[in-house]
Amino acid sequence: MELVAFHMYPTFARQKSPSLFRRCNTNCHGKSRFRFQARNASSRNWNLNQISRLDLIQQVLERNSLMEDSQEEEEEEEEEMSISGDESSFLSLSEKPDRRNMALLDDYELEELDSASPTNHRSGYVAVLGKPNVGKSTLANQMIGQKLSIVTNKPQTTRHRILGICSGPEYQMILYDTPGVIEKKMHKLDSMMMKNVRSAGLNADCVLVLVDACKVPENINEVLQEGVGDLKCNLPTLLVLNKKDLVKPGEIAKKLEWYEKFTDVDEVIPVSAKYGHGVDDVKDWILSKLPTGPPYYPKDIVSEHPERFFVAEIIREKIFMQYRNEVPYACQVNVVNFKTRPNAKDFIQVEIVVEKDSQKIILIGKGGKALKILATAARLDIEDFLQKKVFLEVAVKVKQNWRQDEGLLRHYGYGGQIRAL
Repeated sequence: MELVAFHMYPTFARQKSPSLFRRCNTNCHGKSRFRFQARNASSRNWNLNQISRLDLIQQVLERNSLMEDSQEEEEEEEEEMSISGDESSFLSLSEKPDRRNMALLDDYELEELDSASPTNHRSGYVAVLGKPNVGKSTLANQMIGQKLSIVTNKPQTTRHRILGICSGPEYQMILYDTPGVIEKKMHKLDSMMMKNVRSAGLNADCVLVLVDACKVPENINEVLQEGVGDLKCNLPTLLVLNKKDLVKPGEIAKKLEWYEKFTDVDEVIPVSAKYGHGVDDVKDWILSKLPTGPPYYPKDIVSEHPERFFVAEIIREKIFMQYRNEVPYACQVNVVNFKTRPNAKDFIQVEIVVEKDSQKIILIGKGGKALKILATAARLDIEDFLQKKVFLEVAVKVKQNWRQDEGLLRHYGYGGQIRAL
């Protein structure tokens, strides 16, 4: 039995949205109503000697309908396989471009980039490293000026390497917000996430290492080794002592002294990423380390990731906020279909993949109530992010041990590539 949630909204005309994100100031929400549809893929067994002619016709029609549904599902699976094998539909995050990523730019943006840049313009890549739940995503969001990375109070929320772009008149910082460095790797997913952390460090021009000011000072060699490996001696490194708003000034001074004495970093800066305190000091340090050169991207772009990536991240954030224990970590959110329609609401079809039937039952809840709450919260944030109304369809599926399946993990984007289309 598969439960699907549909969201239905009024239709209105609008222009087609670009594939790269631009800052928006307007916000519009609409009311929603839900319709739940149950689909059962199991066929009914019947005996020709025990039913009437009318019943026979009825059940033959039902059997044919089920066979058509099954055929449609097989065609969808074949289409997904063909997409996964099409390299042109993916963007690589493992290689740093020589100058700028030209593939995603239209003629207007190419002309904008070709305009003369200031001779002292600085641009480069920054790897944001640290253990889980130290505030890496919060700092990245503060520097960019809008929310790109999801933030919760649970550790290991970030799975992918989020590319965010922070631009000014004379600079462009490309930030890699990475998953938290973990010691014990429980699944293949953990190993692939740590590989993405290392690739971020290899592409970086400088490194930020975040530590929690509320905790006892500790050696950061493990984080540096996992993030940049043998390059740690060559890359400029800043230690960011985050959450200073939760610690007394005297304690902050002691911890600053400890990190300056016992770590091999260029500088230590205390900040409160949550409130933005000290973030400008971090930016100034980065600018002093970035090489001079033209921007990699147009200045009004804040990420290279496509819209469908952030839609999935928004839904995953709501899962972390609504559910407890193992359930959020066992969930993978995939945007199966994303259709932008100029004269109608956008259609977004999403599947939430879990590892066990028991997890599926928890996600759906009694009478579909939990799934309805999840979809409502996600839909509001998606509309706020995309600045448009959407028709959202959410389904829950079970794929046992998907976190150990390397092929599936690569298809889900954990191999250093993201789906562009």
